[in-house]
Amino acid sequence: MRIKISGNLVMNKYLARCGVAVLTICFLFLGGPAQAQEKCEPLDKKRIKIEGYISKKFRKQRKAVFKEFAELGNSRTALRVYPMGETSKVIAIGKCVPVHIAQHVIKKAMKYSTGVESLVQQQFIHGHWIGVGVTIFDEPSQQLVSSEQVQQMLNPNLSNEEFHKLYLKFSIPNALTPFFGLQVPNVKTAHPPSSEGGH
Repeated sequence: MRIKISGNLVMNKYLARCGVAVLTICFLFLGGPAQAQEKCEPLDKKRIKIEGYISKKFRKQRKAVFKEFAELGNSRTALRVYPMGETSKVIAIGKCVPVHIAQHVIKKAMKYSTGVESLVQQQFIHGHWIGVGVTIFDEPSQQLVSSEQVQQMLNPNLSNEEFHKLYLKFSIPNALTPFFGLQVPNVKTAHPPSSEGGH
């Protein structure tokens, strides 16, 4: 009897520790949006960092291509050639990136990487950062976009605010995500502020 009780106590302690670990991980994930509260510093103090990959076929022109990405100024590149040929079709744009730089990089990504077919939620991105063809974000953190939606973001008449509203709208991931053959709630879903919330 004592052995059974002792075994239950050990199991309860183990489950409690697992529960704490799970809560800690959830806190870290759900605490991520706090990064979105960062203030946007002027570009003369903090330049936009453009990071990621271009397709292998542009390896010989890489220096010129890297310069093209940053040719509008107020930005710096940390791009590399993707070793396996084609890059991912993901792009990530932070909330502090001006519309003219964001649109410029999208166009260059469409030219020098495999394209733009998925957006990463801004809550997981540093405000002054753009990721091109990046592979560090899992599927629940991003959303597929159509070519028509990409063209909407490339509208030259968009203001900074209008561009980022579109980006936020298009990057909302699905409410459910695949998990071991099941569709489970996506804990990384973040909805942009809406008029319903009084913003």
